[in-house]
Amino acid sequence: MKKIVFIHLLNDYSGSPKVLSQIVRNEVLNNSNIYLYTSKDDGFLSNITKNHFNFFYKRSNNKFFTLCTYILSQMDLFFKILKYKKEDMIYINTLLPFGAAMAARFKGCEIIYHIHETSIKPSVLKRFLRYVVSKTASKVIFVSNDLKSKESFENIKDEVIHNALEHNFLETASHYEYKYLHHDKFIVTMICSLKDYKGIPEFISICKKLEEQKDISFRLILNADQIEIDTYFNYDLPDNIEIFSRQKDLTKFYSNSSLVLNLSRVDQWVETFGLTIVEALAYGVPIICPPVGGPIEIVESDKEGYLISSYDIGKISNKILELSRDEDTCLRLSANGKEKVKSFSEKVFLEKIEKVIYE
Repeated sequence: MKKIVFIHLLNDYSGSPKVLSQIVRNEVLNNSNIYLYTSKDDGFLSNITKNHFNFFYKRSNNKFFTLCTYILSQMDLFFKILKYKKEDMIYINTLLPFGAAMAARFKGCEIIYHIHETSIKPSVLKRFLRYVVSKTASKVIFVSNDLKSKESFENIKDEVIHNALEHNFLETASHYEYKYLHHDKFIVTMICSLKDYKGIPEFISICKKLEEQKDISFRLILNADQIEIDTYFNYDLPDNIEIFSRQKDLTKFYSNSSLVLNLSRVDQWVETFGLTIVEALAYGVPIICPPVGGPIEIVESDKEGYLISSYDIGKISNKILELSRDEDTCLRLSANGKEKVKSFSEKVFLEKIEKVIYE
């Protein structure tokens, strides 16, 4: 039986490792020859297979240090993957692990790329990574039609497979009845990485604009530890916001939200799918998200939520205020959202992935 080797650069609690964890767990049940290579960090890919191997990689505010660890990680990964044989398959999650692709190409292995991202900087790095894909990949999976239209490769077989919600998550969410207010508060939530391009400054600006509205409060859940958060927010915050560090379980936040925001800057970080958008809809929580990229394949304006650029702070603030006074609209958006997520079934997702792997 051939070995299937899964590769992911940074193991954390963000979307792309979460998606890969669904695939690996499924393959572990059906195939004992599963191997996983990730960074040493704690994340969604931790402890899901006994054949789990690590390499050193660290992100830092120092870009030179991050670049050095990235190059070293790919050199390490290159030599680790050289031990596999031509009949083995290498499954690379995101564009970043180029060292694995180069080693696998050298050994003649089949290579599947699962591409989640388009906003990679600097541009010279993105061009290099796309070149590696064009010379090594046997098949490519894109997470949205929009991403495929922007990043497709000539003469490489590809397929769009939307991300999906885990069965247990969807089952739990299906029993939740959306509440418009929580302890008489309209609670606006955003879940993201600790990056400006994710719209954190815009989120704070919205909080400030609505600070006088005592029945509206804001929660920001960041994929970062408390030290990183304290360093980032070296200024006074408005009284209507709570900030939380990295969370393993987000269900308590979705179930206590009136509205969820995704404020990724449309010119700096295009959401190619938006897993937190689908998770929020599963709980029936209305969404405000960018009018570009993967979100437009999930949210229709005034149906499950609203498509508004994060730069339009005034429009978003007005919409939040309007919704906080309009329970009927929130309940209508909620019902539509719960209906929409039925199309993001984990069963269908895994069937499509298995078809790509084994056909």
